[in-house]
Amino acid sequence: MKSNTIKEGILNLVDFPKDVLLNLPKITVIGNTQITVENHRGIIEYIPERIRINSTIGMIRISGKNMIINSVMTEILVITGKIISIEIII
Repeated sequence: MKSNTIKEGILNLVDFPKDVLLNLPKITVIGNTQITVENHRGIIEYIPERIRINSTIGMIRISGKNMIINSVMTEILVITGKIISIEIII
C-alpha cells in the first residue's frame, strides 16, 4: 500500500485537511485580481504575463497581465494583477 493511500485513509478518519498532511498546494483565488499559493516548491518563471510555480503535484502556470508577486514567504506566494488563467500541469 502506498504511503499517500495510508495518509488519505487516516485523513478520512480524523477529518484533517489534506493540504497539510499530504503537502498539497492550496490555491486561493480572489476575483481575477489576486491569487495565494500555499505549499509551493519555488518559482520557475516570473514575467508580468506568466508565472510558473513548482509544487508537489506538478507545475502551476498562471497567465495574466501586469502580474506582480507581492509576497514571497517560505511556503506562501501572493500574486496580484489581472489573472486570465490558472493551469496545473502534471
